[in-house]
Amino acid sequence: MLDRTALVLDIFARRAQTREGRLQVELAQLTYLLPRLAGRGAWLSRLGGGIGTRGPGETKLEVDRRRIRDRITELRRALAQVERHRTLQRRGRQEADLPVVAIVGYTNAGKSTLLNALTGAGVLVEDRLFATLDPTVRRVVLPNGRPVLFVDTVGFIHKLPTHLVAAFRATLEEVVAADVLVHVVDVSHPRWRHQQQVAERVLRELGAGERPWLVAYNKIDRLDPAARQALRREAPQAVLLSATQGVGLLNLLRRVSQLLTPPLVRLHLAVPYAEAGRLAEIFARGRVMAQRYEGDAIVLDAEVPPALAARFQQDGLVRPTL
Repeated sequence: MLDRTALVLDIFARRAQTREGRLQVELAQLTYLLPRLAGRGAWLSRLGGGIGTRGPGETKLEVDRRRIRDRITELRRALAQVERHRTLQRRGRQEADLPVVAIVGYTNAGKSTLLNALTGAGVLVEDRLFATLDPTVRRVVLPNGRPVLFVDTVGFIHKLPTHLVAAFRATLEEVVAADVLVHVVDVSHPRWRHQQQVAERVLRELGAGERPWLVAYNKIDRLDPAARQALRREAPQAVLLSATQGVGLLNLLRRVSQLLTPPLVRLHLAVPYAEAGRLAEIFARGRVMAQRYEGDAIVLDAEVPPALAARFQQDGLVRPTL
């Protein structure tokens, strides 16, 4: 019979799709299993071997501790490589001056549905626990024209097993490194207040409690008008939305715009035709309000991130505003 932690690990094993997710789950399973080998032979015999199956069990009843420890070492080495790659990706996003907005919340709150509604990301959406284990990053342009990156993260649960917290450390770092958190809450769930408290506690435990965040009450299409009005009175600062119906998305993006700092810097630029390739960077990372072609350069009024503005200033592309 599986205890609660083993059951959660079993669900994670079924949901893992990418190589990273499978490595993380197998590491969590083996780390949990190692000190509990005594008397687990019958349970192990029911588990298939290999990544992506229900568990990391052996085909023999007698489990070799040394082999499990060796496998744990291999998994940690492989995940260290994945973590280095993820760190490089994160550093690249930071150098690009694109703010990161992490979508967080209790499992099955509708985080992936929200990301799909905002970006058409095509993230797996199913009405089940932990349908998404691996973070998905997509670019979104806010109503003020500012581009940002939205990250869909793994869902939280009550008493998240410590083995999972350790194994998914690299994934959860996306939450800690985010500029803004959007906490999605399924208000159609009978225990949504409890789920909201659990998610907030996990965020604090991860060290993300001080990050700017906003609460997005999702699935309001399942509430009657009176319940919606009561919710607005109870939480006037929260955003009410329905990701499936596309309700409240614009309001959500406006609130994200308000929370993001620092603001974009407005510049009057003259880009020589020989350097016209730099326009792509301006359009990708900033906002162009006006553009015209002169004899020797392309002249723009644009808003760009501070680091990019400093680079343009250093390269002598900034003109005084007339």
